[in-house]
Amino acid sequence: MQHVIIGAGPAGVLAAETLRQQDPEARITLIGDEPEPPYSRMALPYLLIDRIAEDGTHLRKHPGHFEALGIEIRQGRVTGVDPGTKRLSLADGGELDYDRLLVATGSHPVSPPIPGIDLPGVHPCWTLADSRRIAERASSGASVVLMGAGFIGCIILEALASRGVKLSVVEMENRMVPRMLNETAGGMIRSWCQSKGVAVHVSTRVQGILSAPGDRLKVLLEGSEALDADLVITATGVKSNVAFLEGSGVRIDQGVVVGDTLQSSVAGIYAAGDVAQGKDFSTGEYSVQAIQPTAADHGRIAASNMAGRTLRHQGIVNMNVLDTMGLISTSFGLWQGVDGGDGAEVNDPDHYRYLNLRFQDDVLVGASTLGLTDHVGVLRGLVQSRLHLKGWKQRLIADPSRLMEAYVASTQATGASVATP
Repeated sequence: MQHVIIGAGPAGVLAAETLRQQDPEARITLIGDEPEPPYSRMALPYLLIDRIAEDGTHLRKHPGHFEALGIEIRQGRVTGVDPGTKRLSLADGGELDYDRLLVATGSHPVSPPIPGIDLPGVHPCWTLADSRRIAERASSGASVVLMGAGFIGCIILEALASRGVKLSVVEMENRMVPRMLNETAGGMIRSWCQSKGVAVHVSTRVQGILSAPGDRLKVLLEGSEALDADLVITATGVKSNVAFLEGSGVRIDQGVVVGDTLQSSVAGIYAAGDVAQGKDFSTGEYSVQAIQPTAADHGRIAASNMAGRTLRHQGIVNMNVLDTMGLISTSFGLWQGVDGGDGAEVNDPDHYRYLNLRFQDDVLVGASTLGLTDHVGVLRGLVQSRLHLKGWKQRLIADPSRLMEAYVASTQATGASVATP
């Protein structure tokens, strides 16, 4: 059996290792399109603040790890897939046969179509090569403009602030992390960042970027004064890497559409991680969730099915945990609530504390927090278990701080066992 995995990120690496455990005699090839050992993008901010060296980003630290497992690491870019012949085309003109294929190609950053976006000194923070270029310009005292205050942008923000730069953040939505937190919590994160010396411009668009004397840049803002910068970092969204699948017959929407075994519409071709569009646990709709825990789950489950052991994915759980300059925020499930549902909030802006609970009938379907780390695992467990709270729902609406009591009482009443990491 020849297993081929396209993509050397967390999903691909874990899939390769799972395949070796479950199919000891198989040939396994892991293809990455960067001239680096398999590494984690989530480690790049730690590299930028010098907490780790480049080898600290590597997913497996021991030399010879993959060779010892009989996993071939191949560098190259796949340009096409032919399911009829079960063959891949490579950018260097080569070809590679497969019996079962895992697409774990992740995503790529999308830059807004504005003048000057391709100027020197304008970069995403997505690859090791990007982090090297950013480190050259983001020295202490440098002026840096960060475009985008979503989840990825706020992770980069943390690293930049730690380097001692003069940082300005520009977000087109009316709050920070708009796909994770509501106006109240997103506004509190903005206040927190400003109290730490970061300038945050919300409801603001970048109209263009100009070259300026001294190898500098000028960022033109809609309805506001221009910002001078030594470096501009774009964090304005990502898209799944699926272009090479054109003409393959694999169903593509936002990503590769997969069923509960993570197999695509073409038999023998699976997908995992940022590129996989699977069923959402809370809504039943199909979506892409670009977070590392999902990628790890996908890699393990897809590999098990490739090896012939039926294992089903229960659905993507919307889950985010973010550290923004020391302020922890989380969101789980349908944190915005559902039609006909109700909820409860605790808001303490002076101390940057916020708790948001959202119910459908007597089930907690979503939650978000800011500055509160106690019982976060309980929140996730309640959302993921769909536990009926019965009378405890009204008690939580009256006093949301009684989460642990509600959890213990409801699990004991039903005999349920809910994991709360």
